Amino acid sequence: MSAKQVGDGSEAVVLAELVDRGYSVAIPFGTTTRTTCSNRTGTELYRLQVKTGWLERGRVRFKTGSKTTRDGEPTVADYTDQEVDAFAVRCEELGTLYWVPFAQVGSKSTYLRVEPAETDHPSINDAAEFRFDENLP
Repeated sequence: MSAKQVGDGSEAVVLAELVDRGYSVAIPFGTTTRTTCSNRTGTELYRLQVKTGWLERGRVRFKTGSKTTRDGEPTVADYTDQEVDAFAVRCEELGTLYWVPFAQVGSKSTYLRVEPAETDHPSINDAAEFRFDENLP
């Protein structure tokens, strides 16, 4: 499967989960927008970026930037809080979904720990703290 197909699959799963929970979901027109979808919770509108995470050394890793080409050169541009309110992350390997507020992501990639860390550090994100069901607004 191509990266686009994998991403489309993650978007489909997240959108279906949101709709099943009664959220109104809007998908922007075109493929160059920096928001995957928006969901409305009564009076709030959340701009989401749906990402596919993968298991890497006891962590779910997902990209917090988008790869594009400028002047023929590949570049990665981080999302901003003006574009995204939260990341909805699907890890197909674990069959899990996560909801990660923009304020809690790192530059380029973010890691959610699913196995115990060897050291305790304030920058370690415990995946359990970002479970989709428990963090939806």
